[in-house]
Amino acid sequence: MLYWLTEFSDGGDVFNLFRYITFRAGMAFFTALIFGFIFGKPLINMLRRRQGKGQPIRDDGPQGHLAKVGTPTMGGLLILSALLFSTLLWARLDNPYVWIVLGVTFSFGLIGFADDYAKVSKQNTKGVSSRVRIVLGLIIAFLATAAAAHYHPEALSYNLALPVFKNVLLDLGWFFVPFGMIVIVGSANAVNLTDGLDGLAIMPVMIAASTLGVISYIVGNYNYTDYLGVHFIPGTGELFIFTAALFGGGLGFLWYNAPPAAVFMGDTGSLALGGALGAIAVCTKHEIVLAIVGGLFVVEAMSVIIQVLYFKRTGRRVFLMAPIHHHFEKKGWAEPQIVIRFWIISLILALIGLATLKLR
Repeated sequence: MLYWLTEFSDGGDVFNLFRYITFRAGMAFFTALIFGFIFGKPLINMLRRRQGKGQPIRDDGPQGHLAKVGTPTMGGLLILSALLFSTLLWARLDNPYVWIVLGVTFSFGLIGFADDYAKVSKQNTKGVSSRVRIVLGLIIAFLATAAAAHYHPEALSYNLALPVFKNVLLDLGWFFVPFGMIVIVGSANAVNLTDGLDGLAIMPVMIAASTLGVISYIVGNYNYTDYLGVHFIPGTGELFIFTAALFGGGLGFLWYNAPPAAVFMGDTGSLALGGALGAIAVCTKHEIVLAIVGGLFVVEAMSVIIQVLYFKRTGRRVFLMAPIHHHFEKKGWAEPQIVIRFWIISLILALIGLATLKLR
């Protein structure tokens, strides 16, 4: 929104700063962070009053989780509010990629909110049915992927770009749309599965978003793409502002979500943020890199799939409990130990993902 101030610039004054994506991204970060600090406590108090008993805890889960009874959920509202306010303030609102990612983020956020509300109001761990969530998610992802393909350069539209093999483009035709749908819906649900311990999901999301933000900035700048040999997609640089706002809002939320959590992100946050990661990957044509950068989320999702399929086939379990972070809890790892080690893994994967930009 504030980008319009550049109209008052003669090229040598303070208004000229608003032309620079890096400046606006930095301001978006601080705006979202301050927003989180200001409104975090009032929001938590409101959620505690309205929810009473807070998020219901699974009876078959690790026994240590019973101590979390009464903790309010829907804390994702804090992240999403900070993210929306900051992005609208600092991003160019004539950029289609910004609206595509915002649309996915808040549409999935609404699905998550409905799910959280159903759980809290009924005091039951079963919220909106998984079938309804998947169908709605696929519809949102279809619209987002089709829109992204429409705005991509003609030479890249409906093509799959590969990391490292930068001169290779796989022409998927219209199959690119269902492929993008799988990326977005899969990312949303993988982050949702990861959100099971205090602080476990939000930091890997912030790390992955920051990595994708850097990639967005590079992909949207011809000088960088020419040097690195990656595909140039005009306009994607503005997504760097979105990811900076996400990082700031995430830090503001983490202040209250650090163990012991004063509030849970809930499906409101996890589905929205996971969907955002998938949408950014589709817009920047770095879907494969997302699988690397978000490798932790992939492992969490795969652990559930493997557990379910193996149990149906043999009646036995591969893991003590799925998702895999609960497996380590059952093995006696302390919750902070699991969380910090998973953070480290996420950071390593992010660095590997960035390295693919240079490899050729």
